[in-house]
Amino acid sequence: MSGLKDINRRTLLKSTAAVGAGLALPTIFTSAARAYLNEPKGSTVTFGFNVPQTGPYADEGADELRAYQLAVEHLNGEGDGGMLNTMKPLALKGNGVLGKKVAFVTGDTQTKSDAARASAKRMIEKDGAIMITGGSSSGVAVAVQSLCQEAGVIFMAGLTHSNDTTGKDKRANGFRHFFDAYMSAAALAPVLKSEYGTDRTAYHLTADYTWGWTQEESIKAATENLGWNTAATVRTPLGAGDFSQYITPVLNSGADVLILNHYGRDMVNSLTQAVQFGLRDKQVNGKNFEVVVPLYSELMAQGAGENVKGILGSANWDWKLQNEGTQAFTKSFGQKYGQPPSQAAQTCYVQALLYADAAERAGTFEPCGIVAAFEGDDSLEGIDSESNKGFKFTGMGNGETLYRAADHQCFKPVLVVRGKDAPENEFDLLEVVEEVPAKEVWYEPDNPMFAGGDLGQCNNGA
Repeated sequence: MSGLKDINRRTLLKSTAAVGAGLALPTIFTSAARAYLNEPKGSTVTFGFNVPQTGPYADEGADELRAYQLAVEHLNGEGDGGMLNTMKPLALKGNGVLGKKVAFVTGDTQTKSDAARASAKRMIEKDGAIMITGGSSSGVAVAVQSLCQEAGVIFMAGLTHSNDTTGKDKRANGFRHFFDAYMSAAALAPVLKSEYGTDRTAYHLTADYTWGWTQEESIKAATENLGWNTAATVRTPLGAGDFSQYITPVLNSGADVLILNHYGRDMVNSLTQAVQFGLRDKQVNGKNFEVVVPLYSELMAQGAGENVKGILGSANWDWKLQNEGTQAFTKSFGQKYGQPPSQAAQTCYVQALLYADAAERAGTFEPCGIVAAFEGDDSLEGIDSESNKGFKFTGMGNGETLYRAADHQCFKPVLVVRGKDAPENEFDLLEVVEEVPAKEVWYEPDNPMFAGGDLGQCNNGA
């Protein structure tokens, strides 16, 4: 009996801590009768897709949801299978996961942390979601990842680019496939040096939340290391719409490069207004004025239209890459939706498949079993580091990729892209300038830009 009392006492303490963190607990949280939270007992298992269906990142959210729905079809043995035909290693059989068909529920993050936590909480408590995935804002990702850690479910982050997601705010129950701000800067810097030289002065406009802060920090450090000066760093509110008051001071700042640490509709609006103000027609310090967008996407390029021509940035993936995983996914997505997928769609589709495959490999949906399945003993070639351990896979569109055990961050090649001068169609607006190897964007877990966090222990929620 003493052992059972100890278990119940630990469960009560954990439940009390979770309530103190603001999570209203369903009865399962305080029951020691079940091995883990929301253990599926019937013929289905429920995934929770939490995406921005409204707000400044809604375009990305819509494509994420399309990708998740396609992933569910492929997991359940419907359609052509997509990346299930190319992923290696592969434990999935295309007949569901662990003998259960995949069902799903959805939520709208509104690109707001509170709304995202509320919808994730509802999916966990009311709908029995075993896993939460999605998001197109790092503020949202950090908030939901924390909630999932408290609750005891796995969080497979969607589009989140802040260093903090797998840095100071990393959690054992959370995983990120998307690249981060440090990687963008590391990939971009050599190309910026080659294209624009070392004698430049940059002006930053930065989205005022965790992603913008770490993106600014990363690209500022990388460009200053090239010899560039920084004229100013100015924070802008998320979803501002009108950026004219922020662009006007750039004209008299002495800067000859504008770095837009913006994403989604904010990037579309700020870039469009910068062009309208004539910045790209100016010469400053004897040089042509340039604009750089550190985090790029085809969806943003579509929104900005002609204004993206010639502008450099970085991307996690591009549907035009010539590898079997990309081609398989692009074909499946195109046949279903009549258009190529965005990088937001690709990372979310991959996350859904990776979670399902981890469960199949682990033989359980238990969160700690999933964590163990991702914290393998594989390594990437060409990287001499004790931290180079985790789960290695290929065939998902990005080449050889490592889910690093130390922080649950994926390492893979990063794309440097440029707005095309002569696109063939509305989906062909970016060209890949360089595919930067993973070893060129590698960093150690204790890198100062990622310091301060503790991965901690996995939580089964029971």
